[in-house]
Amino acid sequence: MKQWFKSGSPWIWMTGGAVSISLISVIGLLALIAGRGLGYFWPAEVTEFKIERGAQSDTVIGEIYDREFVPVSRLKDAGVDLGNFQGEEVERLLIKTGNREYVDLDFRWILTTDIKSQSNPADLAVLERSKNGNFYGYVVDVEKDGVMLIDNKRTELAELVERAVSYNDEALDLQNGPIGHINYELERLRLKEKALALKEQLTNEIAADFEAQREAYRQEYLVLEKELFALRKKAKRDAVIIKDMRGELVRVPLYQVLDVTFPNDMGIFSKLGHYFKQLGKFLSDDPREANTEGGVFPAIFGTVFMVMLMAVIVTPFGVIAAIYLHEYAAKNSITKMIRIAVINLAGVPSIVYGVFGLGFFVYMLGGSIDQLFYPEAAPSPTFGTPGVLWSALTLAILTLPVVIVSTEEGLSRIPSSVRQGSLALGATKAETIWRIIVPMASPAIMTGLILAVARAAGEVAPLMLVGVVKMAPTLPVDMNFPFVHLDRKFMHLGFHIYDVGFQSPNVEAARPLVYATAFLLVTVIVALNITAIAIRNHLREKFRSLEH
Repeated sequence: MKQWFKSGSPWIWMTGGAVSISLISVIGLLALIAGRGLGYFWPAEVTEFKIERGAQSDTVIGEIYDREFVPVSRLKDAGVDLGNFQGEEVERLLIKTGNREYVDLDFRWILTTDIKSQSNPADLAVLERSKNGNFYGYVVDVEKDGVMLIDNKRTELAELVERAVSYNDEALDLQNGPIGHINYELERLRLKEKALALKEQLTNEIAADFEAQREAYRQEYLVLEKELFALRKKAKRDAVIIKDMRGELVRVPLYQVLDVTFPNDMGIFSKLGHYFKQLGKFLSDDPREANTEGGVFPAIFGTVFMVMLMAVIVTPFGVIAAIYLHEYAAKNSITKMIRIAVINLAGVPSIVYGVFGLGFFVYMLGGSIDQLFYPEAAPSPTFGTPGVLWSALTLAILTLPVVIVSTEEGLSRIPSSVRQGSLALGATKAETIWRIIVPMASPAIMTGLILAVARAAGEVAPLMLVGVVKMAPTLPVDMNFPFVHLDRKFMHLGFHIYDVGFQSPNVEAARPLVYATAFLLVTVIVALNITAIAIRNHLREKFRSLEH
């Protein structure tokens, strides 16, 4: 045993065991997040319960969301009558009932002792709506263009829902596209006119020209407005009559319906198709219902856009700083202090960077830019308010030490003979660094960038101060000049997780979205890292010959 310890084998086994435990923990965590998040999109069966408690009877229709066992003593202490039940624990089910307009709660608990009967009728329908969540019930009638249909109600309903969705999409595209462009141009004209007025350069001729342009936009707006109202009118002319769990007939306009399914009557392939359809909508749609419904596309776009902008900013500054410290700076106490300061900056809490970004970038730098270049927009700030640019700069400062340290380590691994050989052949020091040293150190630079991207993509605390919001009306990139709007606020997957998980008015409905968004954030970070790693490996192979 003593010889075995001296051989070092125990330390090898301990190290291997620690790595294995770490890998199992990470894989297990990802599996848990993926299972709970991705399972949300699978079409669950809808159950009809007949409830009896004492002399009261009720009908409940909904999805079984969760189940748990509750001690009988706790229920009796709460005044719940369990009748002749003799067990120590009783099972209760959490049912998602939907139909928010007509029930007190979107979710309710049901004791299994109160269930008289339960069934899964094939004709139970689930209506996914643009507001107020899902609606559960039996399809009684379908109204097409004001006329009740008699035959093929289910097929006609699916076609009418698809038609209403297409009308709504056209209306939304019109509103966000041409109409939004007109509003944007009208605001630009107003600011131009105000800027000329502040400079006392606004003449009657220029004012008349501005008014003529505004009138042309107004006339174009009126035409588009009529088209918009016509699309909305077409979307509102169809409806479906549903019998809900109260036994009441409810008329649901189809312009509020996004999808209709009969999950109890779906086969495995139909469920798979519906699953991938819902997953695609989650990735491509905008959020709704206080972020508890819909998709997360603006958050995905905002996260990727901000990280890429941060990478563009931090890489040149980090590389230049590392080159100066390693290639030009004298080897004295001041340089050592700078290196120590850079290393210590990597340990500063991220919220401190957020406070710095808010005070320096937003209020000081952004406010100065507004005073110098955008006085006509006052008192509304342009750059003197949190936005995607300030978020990227804040995270660039946060991740700058990582890039500097990684790049400097890469520079230190390059043999001095390479530099001396280049200088001996007549190259200047700048040419040597640009053509020889930087290419050879590019894998290390990419390693620093990978670490910076991994940290920046998951940061939330500083972004809450310098640019991220719960709901952004527009993306930072659109078809309006100058096309990239760095002054706009944006959505972020990390903040979306915090908002849905801890600020949502409907916690039970939001819980699966927290897991789904968390898994999506991890996927985005992994995708960004894999891309950077592929670039690093390509550079490493490309400049491998320079190392020999």
